[in-house]
Amino acid sequence: MWIKADTDYRLYLIADYGIAQDSLPERVSQALAGGVTAVQLRAKELSTRKFYTLGEKLLVITRDHRVPLIINDRLDVALALGAAGVHLGQDDMPPDKARAVMGARFIIGVSARTYAEALSAEQQGADYIGVGAVFPTATKDDASFTPLTTVADIARQLSIPVLAIGGINAGNANAVLDHGVCGLCVAGAILNAPSPNLAAAELRALVHHRRR
Repeated sequence: MWIKADTDYRLYLIADYGIAQDSLPERVSQALAGGVTAVQLRAKELSTRKFYTLGEKLLVITRDHRVPLIINDRLDVALALGAAGVHLGQDDMPPDKARAVMGARFIIGVSARTYAEALSAEQQGADYIGVGAVFPTATKDDASFTPLTTVADIARQLSIPVLAIGGINAGNANAVLDHGVCGLCVAGAILNAPSPNLAAAELRALVHHRRR
């Protein structure tokens, strides 16, 4: 079992099957070698069995790098795998109900677009908040946008880690980090890169420099 207190959210990879498909395990492995600190598996297109099988592959890879694997939406898959945790959207199970099922040791993250959503998630026991989308993103065509000023308000007022998500890349990462987040959630900028290793290393260096 992953030790929750050890979680480093600085560079959080959204391992989206829709982006990389069958090359996802290899691209995640390369990204981890470049410095990714947490991985969330998102595979809305897959059946439960295929989702689980892919999760097994990523669990081996993330454990080899001593990085947590978090499952998007699916508490059943997260529990069956023995993953580190689950990430929930606003239409998913409330975090306090998920906690009752999963127990205290699991990481529970929640997506939020507004301060009210973020505060509610914190009060219901979320371990971190992913706020966005802060920029246009091909990963979620229907994503609504959250101004960086709102991200800054959330980061300033919550006591749990706040991460920014949505269209983040090496060109705009500093603008996001200016607004007080403790980490960046990235998908396409790493998974679509010619070298996921180098793309992750560049982003990790930016975060490390700013945190210093």
